[in-house]
Amino acid sequence: MTNGTFGGLCVLALESRRAREIAKLIANLGGVPMIAPSVREVPLQSNQEAVEFAQRLAAGQVDMVIFTTGVGVKALASAVEGVCSRDQLSEYLNKVTVVARGPKPTAALRELGVRVSLLVPEPNTWRDLLVLLDENRETFPVAGRHVVVQEYGVSNPELTAGLHERGAKLSAVNVYQWALPEDTSPLREAVSAVTNGRVPVALFTTGIQVTHLFQIAEEMGRHQELRAAFRDVLVGSIGPSTSETLRHFGIRVDLEPSHPKMGFLVKEAAERSAGLIPNGAANESAC
Repeated sequence: MTNGTFGGLCVLALESRRAREIAKLIANLGGVPMIAPSVREVPLQSNQEAVEFAQRLAAGQVDMVIFTTGVGVKALASAVEGVCSRDQLSEYLNKVTVVARGPKPTAALRELGVRVSLLVPEPNTWRDLLVLLDENRETFPVAGRHVVVQEYGVSNPELTAGLHERGAKLSAVNVYQWALPEDTSPLREAVSAVTNGRVPVALFTTGIQVTHLFQIAEEMGRHQELRAAFRDVLVGSIGPSTSETLRHFGIRVDLEPSHPKMGFLVKEAAERSAGLIPNGAANESAC
């Protein structure tokens, strides 16, 4: 194997929106990409939750808003346009404390003209968010304040519990949810490929990818087989949140990149694959 490349190994990724990008990164580093889109973003049937949030924000009943994803920022702005223009939304948000969980929600908020009060540092986990709030509790207090969390398809019970423990009067607004892709055949093929030992490297960029992979495996009656097969796979995780989900399903995490970015994940997985892949697995080169 050439140093710093995958050396022809099959590399599984479950990206959806950025499928082409990760496939190109893998191929450029000598891997054979196996892409199995695992997630479809579905707007909630009713935007009443978002509308009520906008009404409370306009009435001055919100003290802090925590934005967790860039997609969520844009979806929320679109969902409330019927009762609150983007200029009005920006005006209202600039009157409260705005917390952004990383660069993507920050960029989306800036596009709206919203000032970010607190930016959660890398790796942008719920733990980092709570630490940031603790460090700034004098300037941006949480106790006794009305805090709204923009969720991203699934709730984060650890973050919710942490905010409750700090005395927040908490509510959530969720404008989209995760669903399986309409075509699940690539996911089924991924389950078969892993369980048949054809995948020596797998890369995960969000926890919902893991959940959906095992959901399909359970439908196939192969979830226990899949879990066992991952013992012989080099597993790369984008960061702590995704790693938590992997471990929840009994999957060992071999590496997290130095920065929680897709490019770093692929590059560092390629660099370390020769040393981390169990003996014999590196001989597999075709997906």
